[in-house]
Amino acid sequence: MPDLLLELRSEEIPARMQRKAAGDLKKLVTDALVEKGLTYDGAREYWTPRRLTLDIRGLNARSADVREEKKGPRTDANEKAIEGFLRGAGLSDVSQAQVVSDPKKGDFYVAIVNKPGRAAEEIIADVMPGIIRKFPWPVSMRSGPASMPKGSSYGGIEGKGSESLTWVRPLQSIVCMFGPEHDETQVIPFEIDGIVAGNITYGHRFHAPDAITVRRFEDYSANLEKARVILDAERRKDIILHDAKDLAFANGLDLVEDEGLLEEVSGLVEWPQVLIGTFEEDYLEIPAEIIRLTIKTNQKCFVTRPQGVAEGLSNRFILVSNIEAKDGGKEIIHGNGKVVRARLSDAKHFWTRDQGDLPDLETLTASAAKFDLDLHKPLDQRMAKLDALDVIFHAKLGTQGERVSRIRELAKQLAPVIGADAALVDRAVVLAKADLRTEAVGEFPELQGLMGRKYATLQGENESVAAAIEDHYKPQGPSDRVPTDKVAITVALADKLDTLVGFWAIDEKPTGSKDPFALRRAALGVVRMILERNVRLPLLSVVKDADLLSFFHDRLKVYLRDLGARYDLIEAVLTPETDDLLMVARRVEALTAFVTDQDGINLLAGTKRATQLLAAEEKKGTVVADSVSEELLKLDAEKALYAAIKTASADAAKAVETEDFRSAMQALSTLRAPVDKFFEDVLVNDEDNAIRANRLALLKAIREATGTVADFSKISG
Repeated sequence: MPDLLLELRSEEIPARMQRKAAGDLKKLVTDALVEKGLTYDGAREYWTPRRLTLDIRGLNARSADVREEKKGPRTDANEKAIEGFLRGAGLSDVSQAQVVSDPKKGDFYVAIVNKPGRAAEEIIADVMPGIIRKFPWPVSMRSGPASMPKGSSYGGIEGKGSESLTWVRPLQSIVCMFGPEHDETQVIPFEIDGIVAGNITYGHRFHAPDAITVRRFEDYSANLEKARVILDAERRKDIILHDAKDLAFANGLDLVEDEGLLEEVSGLVEWPQVLIGTFEEDYLEIPAEIIRLTIKTNQKCFVTRPQGVAEGLSNRFILVSNIEAKDGGKEIIHGNGKVVRARLSDAKHFWTRDQGDLPDLETLTASAAKFDLDLHKPLDQRMAKLDALDVIFHAKLGTQGERVSRIRELAKQLAPVIGADAALVDRAVVLAKADLRTEAVGEFPELQGLMGRKYATLQGENESVAAAIEDHYKPQGPSDRVPTDKVAITVALADKLDTLVGFWAIDEKPTGSKDPFALRRAALGVVRMILERNVRLPLLSVVKDADLLSFFHDRLKVYLRDLGARYDLIEAVLTPETDDLLMVARRVEALTAFVTDQDGINLLAGTKRATQLLAAEEKKGTVVADSVSEELLKLDAEKALYAAIKTASADAAKAVETEDFRSAMQALSTLRAPVDKFFEDVLVNDEDNAIRANRLALLKAIREATGTVADFSKISG
């Protein structure tokens, strides 16, 4: 079966966008091909700073022929109805339709429409331009001659103005090859704003600028590597990590690993070359966290520490170049070292300046009995300056000082819920934003929180308060760590909830792909803290907005699906008014185990059958009684089911009260056999209306029993 190779080569794609973009390309292309009737054996995406690549194996050579039956009007319908049917079916005369008789509906027309399959090449050429034009980049730009105003032209390309292609960076070439594993392949040519898909790509910008002719994936990947491009991002990461560890070890050092930085750096290079640089030891007077963050943020370099040392850093750093330099990297190391030293010099200057405002610990201790330290500590003084008009949080939400006041009130409400010391929580909130007024954070915004913790430690604050000052910004993404200290959890929740409530109040909500205030990230942070730290927080008591609660539900679904939970199971336990997210997660976990067990699978089938029968009756307007009359239970199967429902309902309800959802599911699983027996032996639609109504009430009892833990009607399968 044929394979498909697609490469979209452009100027440098931002590292943070590459992995998702490659995944998006895979999904968009495979979904489009399947929708058009093609199937495939497997697909894998690749990415480098300058290309997105998709390798699809075992693709059908053509889509299958399709035979459709289109039902038309009755044969005695008016002429206009028949004409409309013929047009829709593509028939020229009614004699081309078949006449089908139905005992209840009479004779009606049916058109048999045969759609021949299409060649895969034709389908690929048809779907690709639309996928590329509508690619979901977070940000994109227009470039090339086609971006000229309409009516103008250059090099034979007509300007399209606002209708021209937008891409994250200028798109330079497209490779699209299709063919069997061993025979000749062919180019599938399609055109986008003057760029025609072909069989030519290029390797490393500097080391191998010559064109590469492509046939299929194997020679494409091998020739790229000869041209100094490692296509597999995971392999680039592995090379960087192991070379960095080896180089550090050879210099008597240990690498300080950083998965986020490793991911980013692997997206900056196509041919990674690992080097080691140095800076003056005097800079080691700066706190290690500040050195690490400064070097990471500004130069995308790794730091090292002496071998066997748990704390502290060395004055050597690891850098990754995209060029295999002839001088062994001396100039590259020199250039990076100059920038690192300059940034560390700034950091040392501001750290020293800010630290000069702090009394030393000995002075603080000696003065503790004589002075109210809460009125004389520099962080408090900086906090007082947060009400200044130049420290605005948002034009409609006031200053940072006003925001701190709101967070204090919210944190006071959250502290007993989380079990945190209220006094420490309040102290942490008061100081949390104070480092925004320090020169170090003014120069290095990425150090906010971290600097606050350092200053708080120096002035003798409680350890939990200091930790909360740093961690109240966390987690800042799906891979960032979640605070562990209860004081930090409380302040972090209060901070994010205030942000969300505030922006909802001024109607600044995320729309589509736009989220300028990172509100999705804030909501995901709240969800992660609640679930990962087992926080029982009724959200509506805090947010007081059903629309915002729905936003939390969306983030919860994303989080649980990323953990492997089925969408239908989440929907089965999540109702619009549910505001206890931890309980939802526990229910989903128990339900997942239940529906993968054979008893659960069978009970689910029986419950859905009962629910469908009930729904059909309720749609007719039948009023189903809320209780079952034992006197009207005639058959052993319905008597046994009623007895089982009473026992299972009571046991499940008791387990739900104690939030033991697994036991609740276990209680419901006892209904499996009696439900199966009921549908084998009992006819619900009995001729006696009273018995029929009572059996419908029995079905309703099944629905209500299972409804104590989930809405089984929403579960697929």
